[in-house]
Order: sequence, then C-alpha cells, then structure tokens
Amino acid sequence: MAGEQDRSEVTDSEWKAAIAEATDAGETVKQADRMLSQGEVDDLLGFHPGELGLSDSSGIRAIIDSALVSYERLPMLEIVFDRLVRLLTTSLRNFTSDNVEVSLDGMRAVRFGEYLNSIPLPTMLSVFKAEQWDGLGLMTVDSNLIYSIIDVLLGGRRGVTEMRAEGRPYTTIETSLVQRMLEVVLADAEQAFRPVTPVNFSFERLETNPRFAAITRPANAAILVRLKIDMEDRGGAVEMLLPYATIEPIREVLLQGFMGEKFGRDAAWEGHLATEIYAARAEVQAVLFEKKLPLRDILNLDVGDTLMLDVKPDALVEIRCGDEFITCGRMGRSGDHVAVQVAQPLRRSRTTLAAFEAAGQLRTEAS
Repeated sequence: MAGEQDRSEVTDSEWKAAIAEATDAGETVKQADRMLSQGEVDDLLGFHPGELGLSDSSGIRAIIDSALVSYERLPMLEIVFDRLVRLLTTSLRNFTSDNVEVSLDGMRAVRFGEYLNSIPLPTMLSVFKAEQWDGLGLMTVDSNLIYSIIDVLLGGRRGVTEMRAEGRPYTTIETSLVQRMLEVVLADAEQAFRPVTPVNFSFERLETNPRFAAITRPANAAILVRLKIDMEDRGGAVEMLLPYATIEPIREVLLQGFMGEKFGRDAAWEGHLATEIYAARAEVQAVLFEKKLPLRDILNLDVGDTLMLDVKPDALVEIRCGDEFITCGRMGRSGDHVAVQVAQPLRRSRTTLAAFEAAGQLRTEAS
C-alpha cells in the first residue's frame, strides 16, 4: 500500500509539471503570434516618416543606406567651402548693407532622390552649371531666408517675429531678388574653387517645384553642403548640392592633402628643396675621346702598345656628370693646372615639372 501511494504521489507531481510546461508553451505561442505595432516595425526597419531618410538611420535601413551612399572624405573640398564662408560673409554684407554672418552648418553625402523628397515647400531651387566640369549643381534657398532677403532689400523693419511662409507663388520681384543673391553666391563659389581649379558656375534656371529640378538620377550620391546665414534677428539657410558625377573631373585634386590653408604645392618646401639642390656637390668629368673596342683586342694589349686617339688638338671635349651629357668645352691650361673652358650653353633637362606630373598621372591611371 505504501508503494502504491508513493507511485500516485509521483504521478501527481509529474502531471503538475507537464501541465505547467504546457501552459508556458501556450503562452510562448501566444507571444510569438502577437502582432508588432507600427512603432516597433519602424524601429526594426529604421524607417521614420518625420526624418525622410536624411538623419541617422538604424536597423535594416542603415544597412541599405550604407551600401548605397558612401561618403568619401575630400579634404580639399572642406577647405574650399571654408573659404566660401569667409568670402560669402563679406559679399552678403555688401549686398544687403546689413550685418550678415555665414557659417558652415554641415557637409554630408545623400542620395539625390531622398534629398528632393525632403525639401520643405515653399522653396526656391537654382540649377547651375559647372562649365569646365561639364556637370550640373543645385542650390536650395529655404522660405525663411527668402522672406528675410526680400525684407532686408526692400527696407523692412527688424522684428523678432519669425517669417511666416505663405502658401502662394513667388512674385517676379521676389524671384529676381533671390536670383541676384544666388548669383552672388555662385560668384564667390568660383573664387573659392579658383586656387584648386578654375571653374565657371553659370546660372541656368530657377524652380519652385523640386520635380522640375532633377539634375541626376534619384539613386545617385551627391555631396550636400548647408550654409547658415544669420542677419541679426533674421536669416535662413542655403544648401548646395554637388553630385559625385559633377566633381569627378577634379576628384584627384580634392583628395590631395594640405597644410593649414595652403592649396596645392607648398612654396616653403619647394624653396628649401631648391636651396639644397643648388648646394649639392656633383662630380664633373671632361671626356677627351671615347672609342669602343672588341673584348679580344683589349685582352691582347701588352706593355708598350699604343691606342690612337682620333681627335684634333682644337676639338671640343664633352663635359659629363655621371652618364649625363652637360655641355662641351675646350681643353687648356691655367697656371699649373689643366683647365676646361665651357664653350656651349648648358643642355636643359628634357624632364620638366609638368612632364614629371603628367608621367605620374599616367602611372596612377595605369595602376
């Protein structure tokens, strides 16, 4: 009887454990079948409707964006836009006769299609052409800056209230004033790029609908530069977009390193190198005569044999540095020393700095 009671107790405990496991499994199934909310789906995929893909993404969206938009750091381009900020501050002060402060708000890589979809309306978009690069660029002026420029140029009073964007088309006067400001920005951009490469930015057209301002394919990558313009209690932002296809002709130049704010070559290093080259010592030889003989004739030479030099007393001798021919001279005597008088101008090197750089460029392209 005691054994049967123990078996019944064990059986009851096993049933309780089995029921508990089944209950936990059922709850797990119910949790697995639970639908995800829209917020959880957005967090998983990285899609945020308010950000429109231009801010930091996470999840699967971040993986997709990292594969499609890769930002290649261009040191010289950053220096160019720093120079543009300084030039534009002075130019806009002269243009508006007001205290204007321009600052670089950021530089990043975006996809052109996502950028167009993120532009808030109303706005003005200027399409310009880089003639030497044979490419197009885009400049966007937000509504706050548009109304601020119009207010400043037409003598409006300074106020602390924000400019309210009206839902009406821009008038001809407003468009003309904004176009004049954009021409000032493009002129300063030409000067900013001039130390790197000469380029002319020509104004093409002004659009208010982003669909009509397509200058490249939506999936193509581009560099977006945002300039913030403050005029005391007014202001806004200008965004300049340069597709990678537009700056491709000067990509090698933009990838070059720099020292401080110097563009291109370093004059101090060139001067130091030239000084050291001029101070270097070189051994120079005066060759009277040179003749090639078979090896068997040289091996058959004995003491007393004579080698005939087929040269006249007044013939010019070659002056060489190593294996390189420099010039010609005449043999003579100066006191107790044998001297050579230079009779012809020095031969210029056939390898110029331009030819050296061109050869380096060909080696880079071949590799």
